[in-house]
Amino acid sequence: MIQLTRLNNTRLAVNSDLIKYVEEAPDTVITLLNGEKLVVRETTEQVIERVRDFRRSVLMAGSGAASVPAEGSAAGAVSTGAKGPARG
Repeated sequence: MIQLTRLNNTRLAVNSDLIKYVEEAPDTVITLLNGEKLVVRETTEQVIERVRDFRRSVLMAGSGAASVPAEGSAAGAVSTGAKGPARG
């Protein structure tokens, strides 16, 4: 799960496996697989990076490696509406 911030500054944790796509319009809107939309303060890039960090930590924990995520790895991805069609 990744932690994000709603526009009213309340924190929420989102199951990143349920994210269908992320877009900025101009606020960042996350659409989940069930069609629910979440508006958050983080940018699209920040959401993508949190998903990558989370997935990297899961992969590293499963392999017995240290749980500190490495920078610059492409261990996970989220499709964005701003960069092309969503794959679902």
